[in-house]
Amino acid sequence: MTPLRPSDKARLVAEILRAYVRVRLVMWRADLPAALRRLRGPPQPAAAPTDEDYALSIRLGRAVARTAQFIPADSRCLMRSLVLVTLMARRQIPSTLVVAARTEPEFAAHAWVEHGGRPLLPPGSPAFQRLVEL
Repeated sequence: MTPLRPSDKARLVAEILRAYVRVRLVMWRADLPAALRRLRGPPQPAAAPTDEDYALSIRLGRAVARTAQFIPADSRCLMRSLVLVTLMARRQIPSTLVVAARTEPEFAAHAWVEHGGRPLLPPGSPAFQRLVEL
């Protein structure tokens, strides 16, 4: 993929920030499955994953992770994942939200997004066991 121009980067950051605000509002009013339905919009026909979609999704995931570092509010893995799902849905790229947990050495939960079974955000250590894929 070609590098983004500064103006394109600025538009992407603005899109990420708008998506973050939308995710916060939707999550405040709905449980996770209902929130995902609202964020993804109407169901799209199932499409086979493509290398182009995967490359774009990786770029979007990196941009979300970098931008989230500067958000003073909640920017944990679930919020980053929901923002990425929103961006991908706008581009009609299928995604799977994975929620996992571990119990040792202490309980922890983690979320990430996959495209075609490949992670777009860090999936956590092998100690995390998948609980649900949405």
